[in-house]
Amino acid sequence: MPAFATIIWVGFGVLFGVVLWKSGIGMLRSFTTPMPAPPPAGEMRKINVKYRCTVCGLELKMLLAPDEDPPPPRHCLDDMVIVAPLFE
Repeated sequence: MPAFATIIWVGFGVLFGVVLWKSGIGMLRSFTTPMPAPPPAGEMRKINVKYRCTVCGLELKMLLAPDEDPPPPRHCLDDMVIVAPLFE
């Protein structure tokens, strides 16, 4: 029985080593892939920015915009302020 248990432990160790090796190689390859080209002008881009109205407290989450740094929307005749970081 002890020889059989040793074979199982060695098998699990080899399997764990192969999984670790493959995931490490996959992570290194992901660093070498180039960034995708920016979308053409006028096409909506995905963003994640939260704004708050300083007058009434209304909060707004903007998910799409024509550019990466859109001007803040207006509410209560005043510009809204950013309450979340531009990049997550």
